[in-house]
Amino acid sequence: MTRNPPRTGRTRSRAKPAADPGAPYEVLWHPAADAERAAISDASERNAIQHAREKLEALGPRLGAPHTSAIRGEDGSGMRELRPRAGRSRWRPIYRRAQPRTFVILAVAPEAQIDKRGFDQKVAKARQRFEELEPANPESRIR
Repeated sequence: MTRNPPRTGRTRSRAKPAADPGAPYEVLWHPAADAERAAISDASERNAIQHAREKLEALGPRLGAPHTSAIRGEDGSGMRELRPRAGRSRWRPIYRRAQPRTFVILAVAPEAQIDKRGFDQKVAKARQRFEELEPANPESRIR
């Protein structure tokens, strides 16, 4: 009969990393993006967007794939998309970091595989909205 080796006090932990002590992050809606979200007729899709927003609020920049992704291309530089339902939603909130602990959702776009032209238009709108925010205080025009 074989015996298990004695325990050394070191154990493997499968626990998730400790939460950021400064969490939650602040996630604000640009008024136009909030209106775009409200215009989505499917309540379950709006709910999925809210859950994705809450994940961003809790994890901030540590939120990774499949829940968020960088937007490619020149217009998308610095922008990211939330991917509700781990990418299985047809909607993509477009956001950007405004301050170290603050993110701003600037637009709600259709998923690029479904409507590439609509997605690209919303990314351009998001860029324009971000540039229109007051540099010193972006929170002054968003909620």
